[in-house]
Amino acid sequence: MQSTCWRAQFVAIVLAACCGLFMSPGARAAEPMRAQRVSDTAWFVQGEAALGSSANRNFISNAGFVVTPQGVVVIDALGSPTLAEELIAAIRQVTAQPIRYVIVTHYHADHVYGLQAFKALGATVIAHRLGQSYLSSDTAQLRLAASREDLFPWIDEKTHLVPADRWLDADTVIELGGESFRIHHVGPAHTPEDLVVLAEHAGIMFAGDLVFRGRIPFVGQADSRQWIASLSQLIELKPRIVVPGHGPISVEPLADLQLTRDYLVHLRKTMAEAANNLEPFEEAYAKADWSRFEHLPLFRAANRMNAYNTYLLLEQQGSPVDKP
Repeated sequence: MQSTCWRAQFVAIVLAACCGLFMSPGARAAEPMRAQRVSDTAWFVQGEAALGSSANRNFISNAGFVVTPQGVVVIDALGSPTLAEELIAAIRQVTAQPIRYVIVTHYHADHVYGLQAFKALGATVIAHRLGQSYLSSDTAQLRLAASREDLFPWIDEKTHLVPADRWLDADTVIELGGESFRIHHVGPAHTPEDLVVLAEHAGIMFAGDLVFRGRIPFVGQADSRQWIASLSQLIELKPRIVVPGHGPISVEPLADLQLTRDYLVHLRKTMAEAANNLEPFEEAYAKADWSRFEHLPLFRAANRMNAYNTYLLLEQQGSPVDKP
C-alpha cells in the first residue's frame, strides 16, 4: 500500500492538472488563434499539446463552431476570457451571424473559463445538469483561485465561473438554420456531465474530452470503465469526422477512438492485476509494458498519475478485475 504522503502528493497533482497549472519548461507564448475549416459549415480551433501555463495562456483544448443561416452554435469556450474573445474574433472572420448557443461538453477549466465572454454577447449556455455539482463545489472555487495566481494575467479577479442557462437532464436535439445538433450525455466518463455533440447534416461529432487525439488523456478521477463503454458507443455510431477535446481533427475517427479506448483498457487491466494481487503500485508501474503509448505527447506528464489514480480506484473496489 502507498503511504499517506504519496496519496497527498497525488491529490495535489490532480488538482493542479485539472486547473492546467503545470508549467511547460521553456514554453513560449501561443501563436495567434486560427480557425481551421472542417466542413462547409464547421470550424474549430486547436489548443497546444501541452499542459496549461501562463506562457501558453491555457490554450490547451479545442473549441468548435457551426454556422447556420440563423446563427452560430459554439462547442466549448476555451481556457480564459481572452482566448474566448479571440475565438469570437475568429468566428467574426467567417460570419456576422449572432452566436446563439454555447454547448459545454464538460466543466473542466480549460473548456469553460471563456464562457463569460460569450455570455456578454447574449449566447445561451447549455450543459448537462450534473455539471451543477462541480460548479457548487469547493474544488471549483479552489481551482479558480489557484488559476488566478498561476495563469495570471489570463485568469484574474474578473474571471468567474458561468452556470448554464439550460441544464439538460437527457439527450436532446437543437434545430437551428437547417442543422440538427444532437446532444448526447455519455457520462460519467471523463466527467459525470460529459456531452458529445453531433452536427447531423455536417456529419461532424464534437467529442469533448472523451477523445484525446495524438496524446495521453488526462484520466484524473474519471470513471474509466464507463469511459471505455462510452467510447464503444461512439465507435458504433461510425462518425465521419471527430473534433476531439484535444488534438487535431480525426478523419479516421474509428482508429483514434480505439486508441483512446485501448489506452484506458490497458491502464485498467495493468492496475487491476496489481490491485487484485495486493502488489505495491511502484512495483506494478515499473514492470508494466507502456511501449505502445510511451511515444505519445504528455506520456511523462500524465501516465504515472493516470496509473496511480486507476490503481487507487480499483484497490477500493471489491472486484477490481474487469470482466471481458
